[in-house]
Amino acid sequence: MSQAYSPGLKRKAYEVVQKVRRLPVPGNVLVNEGDVVSQQDIVAETYVEGQAMTVNAGAFLGLEPEETRDGYSCELNRYMVKKQGDAVKQGEVICRRSSLFGLIKVTCESPIDGTIEVISDMSGQVVIRRPPIPVRIPAHVPGKVVKVTPEQGCVIETPATFIQGIIGIGGEKEGALLMAVKTASDVLTDQAIPSDAKGKILVGGSLITREGLQTALEAGAVGVLVGGINNDVLNAFLGYEMGVAITGNEELGLTLVVTEGFGEMQMSEKTFELLKKRDGYLACIDGSTQIRAGVIRPEIIIPLSEQDAGQPSVDESLDAGMKPGLPIRIIRSPYFGALATIVSLPVDLQEVDTESRVRVLVAELEDGRQVIVPRANVELIEE
Repeated sequence: MSQAYSPGLKRKAYEVVQKVRRLPVPGNVLVNEGDVVSQQDIVAETYVEGQAMTVNAGAFLGLEPEETRDGYSCELNRYMVKKQGDAVKQGEVICRRSSLFGLIKVTCESPIDGTIEVISDMSGQVVIRRPPIPVRIPAHVPGKVVKVTPEQGCVIETPATFIQGIIGIGGEKEGALLMAVKTASDVLTDQAIPSDAKGKILVGGSLITREGLQTALEAGAVGVLVGGINNDVLNAFLGYEMGVAITGNEELGLTLVVTEGFGEMQMSEKTFELLKKRDGYLACIDGSTQIRAGVIRPEIIIPLSEQDAGQPSVDESLDAGMKPGLPIRIIRSPYFGALATIVSLPVDLQEVDTESRVRVLVAELEDGRQVIVPRANVELIEE
């Protein structure tokens, strides 16, 4: 039988999730292998160098470079009140010049808090660097530390329900799941936003409206999980048009994970039922998405207790590639976003609308229709 390989999309009722927590630059790892952590615990910390600012102090004091044996110099150091390496506060005098027997005094003040890094007699400039910025990495998920890499980070393992989305915005958030709709096809409007949404992650159905998104934000929700969203609503919420890039660094106060795609798209019944079953559970979500090479998908992690977890199922079907009976999602028009099951994998190449000859598969849609689509236009769903 012919086989093909395709990117996979995970939707697992139970999986042992390993979450990598890594510092952007070397620092201190605060946990040891075997430690049990909560989602708020800081597992690593470091400091990132502050931004430098250049002050044209020589020009401010009216100093002109003059030729000396060693080149041109305005002798700025003669007028410095602060020296290289000194800490300064915003508004503090760093250099001073007097003329006409002290009748005229000119001072130059620091525009920021920081440390004087460079004083240049040649250019008359002073470089002041802002204080180092602390970076603290939280665990994000509760679990057990199974690996520590000194000065870099650690790996946390937790049993969880694990669902990947199609696209998201916003970074890591944690909160209790709250079902805001009754069915996977319901639209999440402003009227559907519950009064107790503060600190919660809301679960919608097929779509969230512009008013619904704004109301969720104003109500204090930290996240929204929904099947689809209109492109104009997403762009309005962002404040700019989202291109094909990396998301996850947006500071909007709310993280959004879209599980199906753009437009009104009913959330997969299996995804909706998984979330419904975990109503009230702690959820750890991340909207970070990368569409290009090195795909990063937004994710929903719902940590489970030993009583909830059970035993993970061993499914090697995806390792073997496409096979009849496997669930897929179609990721190109005209069936974009449709869920289906592989019926057969014809061996011969077939001509498609673009007049190219490609490998195809026969898939059965949820409504029972059978369609032929290029194998490159689908992704496997791992359940």
